[in-house]
Amino acid sequence: MRRTLIAGNWKMNGSLAANSVLLEGISAAAPTDCDLAVCVPAPYLSQAQAALCASAVLWGAQDVSEHESGAYTGEVSASMLKEFGCTYVIVGHSERRSYHGESSELVARKALRALTTGLLPIICVGETLQEREAGLTDAVVVSQLAPVISAVGKQLADVVIAYEPVWAIGTGKTATPEMAQQVHNLIRTTLAKTSVDAADVVQILYGGSMKPDNAKDLLAMSDIDGGLIGGASLKSADFLAIASAVHAA
Repeated sequence: MRRTLIAGNWKMNGSLAANSVLLEGISAAAPTDCDLAVCVPAPYLSQAQAALCASAVLWGAQDVSEHESGAYTGEVSASMLKEFGCTYVIVGHSERRSYHGESSELVARKALRALTTGLLPIICVGETLQEREAGLTDAVVVSQLAPVISAVGKQLADVVIAYEPVWAIGTGKTATPEMAQQVHNLIRTTLAKTSVDAADVVQILYGGSMKPDNAKDLLAMSDIDGGLIGGASLKSADFLAIASAVHAA
């Protein structure tokens, strides 16, 4: 049975003082019936490691270079992330795809680099509002998954997928549980065409504005294995309330 994962994506938010309060609040009351993780800005990885190393809460980064090392100013390698105890790294977030022009092929290379270094990539896929209204959701999601499936090969079972409908991120909109389940099922079916065993174990997270008031209904769906949480992960009470919804679901 797949274990539920609730992963926070702080995006470009935080300060040493605010982080200290947030991490203390999360680690002090972390539930035991799901996996809990926070993906923090790179400058705060050391702080997250120190604050969480004795807790059940895992931590990770928000991006990683496709390169192992070299003259790539400003990039952060997977081996560097490992030195700070990271378990996860987000790759292909819609903001990276949109603002930085990252292609699905680049996302696949980053995912492979993460896996090769012992990190678990949380690979984001999802459609824009324009694509959804044009009836292209399935085609977009499958096309984003294809390079990843091809690149990671036998390591497919070790990835995490996050479905993030771009139109529901930070807009106040959210997919209904049934809408989200439909795409999650599409993702699992697509994975199964390569490996049924991998499809059965891969955690697929919902990343479209999951909040305390909708988490229970979303997590009750059979193919939704958790959430990639944005704004709600910046408040320990909200983040923990989402985690608590795992039991309620």
